[in-house]
Amino acid sequence: MTEQDAEPSIRNEEGPTKGRYVVIVDGHEAEMTYSRAGDTLIIIDHTHVPDALRGRRIGERLVRRAVEDARGAGKSIIPLCPFAKATIARHPEWQDVLPGPKPPAP
Repeated sequence: MTEQDAEPSIRNEEGPTKGRYVVIVDGHEAEMTYSRAGDTLIIIDHTHVPDALRGRRIGERLVRRAVEDARGAGKSIIPLCPFAKATIARHPEWQDVLPGPKPPAP
């Protein structure tokens, strides 16, 4: 695998109440921003993928990373961003990070 084949790493940049996931691919920056609502809830409010990166599943990778981080930290996600909401809805295996009652395990 060459360096070009490697998946670019996604950084999580956090401030006191807000944060963002960011990845740079081919010199273009994609991001997904969020706010923290208490200790156990994050609200995804915006996802931006430049036109040059469209169709490469960069946005989905940003959402997946947020889901993985939330799951690992025992947090829930409210996806206000329409892209994040639709992406999470397409992945039944990610539903456990949404707030509210959880469906019974199969």
